[in-house]
Amino acid sequence: MKQAALTSGPHAPALLHQALASQAAAEFVLASGYDGVIVDLQHGEIGLDEACRMLRAIPRDKSEYAYARVGSIDAAVILRLLDSGARGIIAPTVETAEQASRLVAATKYPPLGSRSLGPSRPALYPGQDYTAAGNRAVSAVVQIETYAGLENADAIFAVEGIDSVYIGPADLAVSYGLPGRGDWADGPVRDAIIELSAKARTAGLTLGIYCASAEYARGLLDDGLVDYVGLGIDLVFLNTMARSAIKALRSEQWATTPTS
Repeated sequence: MKQAALTSGPHAPALLHQALASQAAAEFVLASGYDGVIVDLQHGEIGLDEACRMLRAIPRDKSEYAYARVGSIDAAVILRLLDSGARGIIAPTVETAEQASRLVAATKYPPLGSRSLGPSRPALYPGQDYTAAGNRAVSAVVQIETYAGLENADAIFAVEGIDSVYIGPADLAVSYGLPGRGDWADGPVRDAIIELSAKARTAGLTLGIYCASAEYARGLLDDGLVDYVGLGIDLVFLNTMARSAIKALRSEQWATTPTS
């Protein structure tokens, strides 16, 4: 039986994608009520050293959902992120069981994987059996974002050590020849979400998805299709607020400018 990496509990976890290299942003996001962050090394300006510093800056009592999305399944990169305190590794564009196996090997201690022991942070996983506690605490998350990944989902989800599935809706849409956006209410992307939800439940895995809007995320959660959501991106939030502020300023200026 697979371990479920994320559970809804009193509320479904919401994680913010961080594309900006900022320790302060993670602190503010967690203080605002988000359950965690996804430090994004795939898209954005965050390098490995900065990602490690960001993860170390997250308080231990708020680190349960301190996740990192890597650019590829690189065991050396994943090891440093985990030793810095990442509690989950999201591997993008997983399309085969072999890729899923590589993720488990990099993320889990023996006998599940081949992660090396390192004293980078003290008492990172409390418990009598440190490696067993580490394997329980750290989630191996496959990101399904192509039609090929959907087609091979059964084999991918059957890999021992995989804990959770994360849907990338924009790339999934592109693989169907659709515009690269999220929050699909119908069509093949919505059908894929429903299919992946059923397959994840059968495999004993949890399922998450990136959402651009809280309304769309709430609908998926209310329908029981997902267990957690990635809600928004810091860079997009900054852009939205900047546009809103400057629009309000210019509108006010226009309204008060005398006319001849």
